[in-house]
Amino acid sequence: MDTEEIQEMQRQLRALTDRAEITDLMDRYLRSLDDGVFDEEWARAFHTEDVTVEMPIGTVHGRDALLARIQQGMALFDRTVHMGTNAVIELDGPRATARGAQLSTHVLADGSGSVFISAGHADAELVRTADGWRIAASALRVVWTQGTPPRLPDEFAPAPAARGRR
Repeated sequence: MDTEEIQEMQRQLRALTDRAEITDLMDRYLRSLDDGVFDEEWARAFHTEDVTVEMPIGTVHGRDALLARIQQGMALFDRTVHMGTNAVIELDGPRATARGAQLSTHVLADGSGSVFISAGHADAELVRTADGWRIAASALRVVWTQGTPPRLPDEFAPAPAARGRR
């Protein structure tokens, strides 16, 4: 093999490794939502310090704000199952984008046992850091819902594009 062929194989290997690491990060993130342990270590494991996140319970800027909003939002549910699939990952050196489908099932924490389901598209912008890939920005756009959603506290401002359809 000549130098050019070796460099091409190294480039391909790096691309495959990056895609695998991003897929793993996104899968672990969704699973972590169901595990229910939201602390600073959780936030650092998935997000950059200056992350921006659009979600059905509002848009937040910064890792600390995201952590607080996730803690508040996930407290609305007794149990959850989040599934992501069909991720398309585009690499651009130390940056990447990912878009996939997300299906989320929630058992409300209000004691009713009611189930609320939402489905949509999750978009993420990622950066390679010294600690591995991290989410720098993300947006969950709900396409449809089924069941009765939880009653949101007044401080939550649902993003109009994330409200979904019945």
